[in-house]
Amino acid sequence: MTDARGVPADPEHRPRITVVGIGADGWNGLPPRLRAVVRDARVLVGGRRHLGLVPPVPGQRRETWPSPLREGLPALLDALGAGPVVALASGDPLVSGVGSTLVDLLGADAVSIEPAVSSVALARARMGWPAESADVLTLVGRDPHLLLRALAPGHRLLVLSPDRNGPAAVAGLLAGAGYGESTMTLLGDLGADTESRGTATAADWLAAPPPDVPALHVLALDLRGPGVSWATGLPDDAYEHDGQLTRRDLRAAALARLAPAPGAHLWDVGAGAGSVGIEWLRTHPACRASAVEARPERAARVGRNARRLGVPSLTVVEGTAPEALAGLPAPDAIFVGGGASRAGVLDACLAALRPGGRLVVHGVTLETERALADAYLAHGGELSRLTAESAAPLGAFTGWTPARTVTQWAWTRRR
Repeated sequence: MTDARGVPADPEHRPRITVVGIGADGWNGLPPRLRAVVRDARVLVGGRRHLGLVPPVPGQRRETWPSPLREGLPALLDALGAGPVVALASGDPLVSGVGSTLVDLLGADAVSIEPAVSSVALARARMGWPAESADVLTLVGRDPHLLLRALAPGHRLLVLSPDRNGPAAVAGLLAGAGYGESTMTLLGDLGADTESRGTATAADWLAAPPPDVPALHVLALDLRGPGVSWATGLPDDAYEHDGQLTRRDLRAAALARLAPAPGAHLWDVGAGAGSVGIEWLRTHPACRASAVEARPERAARVGRNARRLGVPSLTVVEGTAPEALAGLPAPDAIFVGGGASRAGVLDACLAALRPGGRLVVHGVTLETERALADAYLAHGGELSRLTAESAAPLGAFTGWTPARTVTQWAWTRRR
């Protein structure tokens, strides 16, 4: 019998797993205590490379990780049975490693972690970068467009690269975003006798890539390029759109009331160009969002905008609300940028929110304004009319050009 995560539901039948981190110096780099832990294991699990580092132990059962890992782990763990199991991992198993996955599946009480010095710590030491001076970004098993969210001139990044093709992908993204003069330092086989180091700008890397890239490496990036804002309210021209776009000032006003927080999930209903969901995700790497858009061409555009602005994790749902909302992960906040006057949309959004959940709705038509006024009278909240005017040429002079007035209803579920 398994629980909702697919792992044995009875704690007595769950394997107790000790995850041992191995550095680039391999078996000889492990302290005697951990060598004994590995040798005494009833079952030893790991990648082929890691298992190959350990001398044969008579009677010891050895299993390689399934592929794909997360989907195959429940069946493997169920087959291991009760009793001590040792898993091998690279460096610190909780730094973009299998230790994090095992803790998530089994719970922290069923997993013991014995870390080696992580590649991140070694990279900081080699570069002389204090921990507070550089962020860490993993691209292992992830869309490399995540890099684009982290761009800022003068910013430092340590990038956990997925494979030998990783540096070329990073260099291409940097150059494409105007960051071709950024310095890329490749730190290979950190902690091993074969440790190596090479430095080039992203543009130079693309022009003359090195013939051999170590399989195990970290990229240290010293970023040089145009200024990028991490605040909400990106310029409208940051987005590809067909006119269906929540404009900059209105977007910032909406996001201020939606109040993004780490781990929170947003529904962006009637997404248009996807700007609200995208900027929600840009506030923190742990934020999540689903963008619902009825028109196929706009839904495709939302995905392109998300990748270009560094948040490829945005889930794009092609469909019409309220039907398309069924089955989405529960929201912590909802933005309705279009379709609020459609029957059932506001009711579905109100019903979906948990206590503390936030709803922000924009409308420009009389029909939507009437629906929002009724909602305000029924539920309270904050009802505003937002007008923005921009200076523009008026003959030989300059005058104010008003945009459409937007009615905004903001509401928080209290209980």
